[in-house]
Amino acid sequence: MSIAPLDDSLLITPAEPLARRSRQARVVWGDRVVTLGGDAPVRVQSMTNTDTVDVIGTAIQVKELAIAGSELVRITVNTPEAAQAVPHIREQLDRMGIDVPLIGDFHYNGHTLLTEYPDCASALSKYRINPGNVGKGHKRDRQFSQMIEVACRHDKPVRIGVNWGSLDQELLAQMMDHNAGRQRPWDAKQVMYQALIQSALQSAAWAQELGMRAEQIIISCKVSGVQDLITVYQALSSRCDYPLHLGLTEAGMGTKGTVASAVAMGQLLQQGIGDTIRVSLTPQPGEARTQEVVIALEILQALGLRNFNPSVTACPGCGRTTSTTFQELAKQIDDHLRAMMPLWKAKYPGVENLRLAVMGCIVNGPGESKHADIGISLPGTGEAPAAPVFIDGQKAMTLRGAGIAQEFHRIVEDYIERRFGAVVEVR
Repeated sequence: MSIAPLDDSLLITPAEPLARRSRQARVVWGDRVVTLGGDAPVRVQSMTNTDTVDVIGTAIQVKELAIAGSELVRITVNTPEAAQAVPHIREQLDRMGIDVPLIGDFHYNGHTLLTEYPDCASALSKYRINPGNVGKGHKRDRQFSQMIEVACRHDKPVRIGVNWGSLDQELLAQMMDHNAGRQRPWDAKQVMYQALIQSALQSAAWAQELGMRAEQIIISCKVSGVQDLITVYQALSSRCDYPLHLGLTEAGMGTKGTVASAVAMGQLLQQGIGDTIRVSLTPQPGEARTQEVVIALEILQALGLRNFNPSVTACPGCGRTTSTTFQELAKQIDDHLRAMMPLWKAKYPGVENLRLAVMGCIVNGPGESKHADIGISLPGTGEAPAAPVFIDGQKAMTLRGAGIAQEFHRIVEDYIERRFGAVVEVR
């Protein structure tokens, strides 16, 4: 077989996410500063589903979300009792050593709660305001102004979060009327897209008129359809440079929610659109709330935007791999890495960049193992009962017998200690 000459015109440019174009914002709690937008990493956000009045239960879930990797956690503040609980939740988190910023989610009565409970306003690091749920007519103007004034007084950033399920109906009606009078009316969905974006941008401009600095404003325009989200955010990002929060407003449950979130946000992030993300996953019965954080981390890591945990490449299995040994070993390794990461991050800087491979037969096993930092190629059906181990691209040893899994665990631990545990003494 002849080969085509390696002409420079055939060079393939590696796919990389485009640079983001947003300005930078900051969310502060105590000594913790989380930067959003600009050159800052894309941040992961999550939300509790506890009753905020339950101080201990809410603090525990916030802690779980933070440990899982959430850099910002939003809590519902919907009643006077919830507002009164917020400072106590903050105190409980501080006692537990959890410095994650708390975001207050306000609808309908946020102006009252933020005004009448200043300790709540102070304990939160950021407010989420939904322009569609602030009020109607003159009440809307007054109540929105009250919330922004509190934010300015306490020097808190806000996210102006528009949802198509709770869109400002007065604005939408006006735009529908205007559209009906056009010589060539747009379809209803196009008008809704425009209403979402106008609601966000007009509210942001109004907040600045009331004294809020531009760098204190984050915007979102959430919808539940994948193509709708992509369409809206492409348009939104071309019309402003506020940091943008991404997420489907209701992603769904399990596989559907995971795939929809990954497809929608993956495309936008690849285009350089999005500064914070949340996977609004409906938990399956018995599933931990932290699953939404795990998926968000995986999206960012899959795109190469950030590394959070060592990656494990594992064989999918086929007729050559009737043994389930490689599946069991891959799961053991993956579970072990995730469990140890909170400890390892402090002890082994850079360990999140580790790449492992657990393969099931000779077809791709040795090759994939060589591409990883550490890889093992387990024997497939009919192959000799031996498992070559590759370290930094070179065959290092061959494991045999019943203790292959335990031995490979030890090899991984030794490699981590050797590569990431070296301490350089500064004199």
